Amino acid sequence: MNAPDSESAVSDEKRRPMIEADHLSKFYGIFAATRDVKFSVYEEEVVAFLGPNGAGKSTTMKMLTGYLAPSEGSARIAGFDMSTHRIEGSKRLGYLPENGPLYPDMTPHSSLDFFAEARGLSRQRKRQRIEAVVELCDLSSVIYKPINKLSKGYRQRVGMAQALLHEPDVLILDEPTGGLDPNQIRGVRETIKRLGEQKTILLSTHILQEVEAMADRVVLINEGRLVYDGDLAGMDKGGQGLDNAFAEMTRPS
Repeated sequence: MNAPDSESAVSDEKRRPMIEADHLSKFYGIFAATRDVKFSVYEEEVVAFLGPNGAGKSTTMKMLTGYLAPSEGSARIAGFDMSTHRIEGSKRLGYLPENGPLYPDMTPHSSLDFFAEARGLSRQRKRQRIEAVVELCDLSSVIYKPINKLSKGYRQRVGMAQALLHEPDVLILDEPTGGLDPNQIRGVRETIKRLGEQKTILLSTHILQEVEAMADRVVLINEGRLVYDGDLAGMDKGGQGLDNAFAEMTRPS
């Protein structure tokens, strides 16, 4: 793994880590989905989480959110260990899985209302937050349309709105632009860039152009192990292009 330079290390010491993977490993029998993965994401930082299919990205993200228990190591959100203080950590976390939990017969409004109730928001707070996320995610034109009638781009926006509903400090987004057309990708990208001005974001993607457009830093895993943690310039030191650098770093062992 590439070590951070001294300047960035000093900068990180001054910022609060909001997402911490501390030597995370997940074993299924003798198979290691991840092994000894360690990195942190700091306040108001957008970090791209990269790796080929099967590298362990989704497993790592599920451990960070408390959805999966690690076999070894610990995951912390805003300082809360997600194995022992999951409820407290979840209050600070918004999670958008690759296939978000949407109820197709609901409308975006009824879905947001349901999740706001589940989060325990007061009536006034619920109304304020629904209005805010509908505007942020540009859902006003489809707010009363059944979710099963929406395009995939709008369904992604509904999932994003649900993740943002309780105004979390931390967002973990698993392939938020997967399967979207270029116009839809642009809309999601602009939303994430705005959110990154105030929130801590860990973003899993296969699209390296997305990394260049949105991320402050890259964390790359391959075959369940961390192989790079640094900026884009450091990833492409040879000037060969990100695609070639990615391919070189993720060659099968």
